[in-house]
Amino acid sequence: MHRAFVELLRSNANHASEFESRFDDVQDAQHPDVVTVCCSDSRVLQDHIWVNDEPGRVFTCGNIGNRVVQRTDAGEAVSGDVLYPVEHTGTDTVVVVGHTGCGAVTATYDDLTRGISEPAGIEHCLGLLKPRLEAGVDSLPSDVSRAEAVNRLVEYNVDRQVEFLVESDDIPDDVEVVGVVYDFQDVYSGRRGEVHVINVDGETDVETLRDEHPEIDSRIERLWEY
Repeated sequence: MHRAFVELLRSNANHASEFESRFDDVQDAQHPDVVTVCCSDSRVLQDHIWVNDEPGRVFTCGNIGNRVVQRTDAGEAVSGDVLYPVEHTGTDTVVVVGHTGCGAVTATYDDLTRGISEPAGIEHCLGLLKPRLEAGVDSLPSDVSRAEAVNRLVEYNVDRQVEFLVESDDIPDDVEVVGVVYDFQDVYSGRRGEVHVINVDGETDVETLRDEHPEIDSRIERLWEY
């Protein structure tokens, strides 16, 4: 057995010892307050970024590029893993979590600007991002570096995912949709590991967001207002 997995099992034993009594109220049902859609990047610790250790509080979804879209025979639809808690557990807040230096956004940018070859499974994922990022790539300033371009497109991607949810008939109007970026590259003005709010229900103007949400005004920040 690979040593890394053995170490994970040892850590899980500690987890089980600590959490054994925390499942009493959620063994038979869940009613999470929030569903988060995070990139599955190993540097994005989905529960830890909220310091969440309460089972049943946050419904977590993860995939490369923090996508909310899936393809069906009938066309594009809200991904089932995002929609499930909204539809079946009463969750009324969706948070789309992008992150600085996103590999999926980088690969999509590279594919749109110079073309790359990926295995079929990865190409399928990029294929869901490419039509949403293409206009963003075309709008980038000509003098930005590749890293700067990617981090602007991280915001652009979060905006497009939020937009898809807000415009979907499957998401009730009373569900709040928030777009954020998790920064561990010193790109934003806060500390490493901070989440920065860039979009609420489709609104992206920083000053408007700060006026509408004064309780979090210090956490509202964007790199790119296109």
